[in-house]
Amino acid sequence: MGRQRNLEESVVVDAAPEAVYRLVAHLPDMGRWSPECRRVWVARTPVRTGTRFVGFNRRGPFVWCTTGRVSAARVGEEFTFDVGVFGLPIARWSYQFAAEGSGTRVTETWEDLRTGPGARLAGLLGTVFAGTTPDRRVDVNRRGMRTTLARIAQAATSA
Repeated sequence: MGRQRNLEESVVVDAAPEAVYRLVAHLPDMGRWSPECRRVWVARTPVRTGTRFVGFNRRGPFVWCTTGRVSAARVGEEFTFDVGVFGLPIARWSYQFAAEGSGTRVTETWEDLRTGPGARLAGLLGTVFAGTTPDRRVDVNRRGMRTTLARIAQAATSA
């Protein structure tokens, strides 16, 4: 049996799906939500499918950059992007928005794309630059996703 390659966490937010989507899809603010992402550079907003960006990340003493591309941008429904390093695929991050009661269920998913040719090198790069072995990445991401969703919920509620 191989290691776990995906995660899902969700939270119900007291705001409309379109409002929560706008918070998440405004990539320059991703550093406000994520405990690892410090900043995102994107040429222009609002982003749409195909938009490319650069993420600047930090966890403890470890600092690294990723390149990303938005693969789905449907207002109030889904925001998905893939990230990589040195041309190697690393992960797919997705946010689904569904009306629930008077609010929105936001579901964040992570999928490990370090498979096939280059997977070992991508794993090694993650260990060296991010300080996290592929086996520990699931636990790190689970904690990070919970923090991210809590921060988004707080911002959406106070907006």
